[in-house]
Amino acid sequence: METIYLTKEGLAKLEAELQEYEKVKHPEATRALEEARKHGDLSENAEYDAARDEIHRVTEHIHKLKDKLSRVQIIDSKLIGNDSIRILNKVHLKDLDSGKKFTYILVSPEEMDIEAGKISVKSPVGKALLGKKEGEIAEFTVPAGPKRWEVLKIDLPEA
Repeated sequence: METIYLTKEGLAKLEAELQEYEKVKHPEATRALEEARKHGDLSENAEYDAARDEIHRVTEHIHKLKDKLSRVQIIDSKLIGNDSIRILNKVHLKDLDSGKKFTYILVSPEEMDIEAGKISVKSPVGKALLGKKEGEIAEFTVPAGPKRWEVLKIDLPEA
């Protein structure tokens, strides 16, 4: 199984999600299933089928979260340099076609949040950026077509 690299904040978020599923969602799904059982013939009870599907979904998600947590390795941001792009670096980029400038932080897939400017190291963009140095060009293809971005600056991770 593959190691999952997370920040302390990412780990806390994953642990909180597991707690939510174990302490709230699973008991809710269990109660809904018990309530649906009371409505008679289970073979023709759509409410029972839906409740059974929901408890299966919740249980499966709990197992996935526990599996992820068993493979987590915390990333120490103090050990990340800025001589080349690595996970947790904030990178300042320039699209060589449009001239547009923008900034991203490279994170694990579990911490990805496009709206917050956090992109996954496993995405096509993230893969193209990893290992690049200031002044180098990252080339990759997205659904809109090929892209060429210049690395303007690499910042150290925020502690």
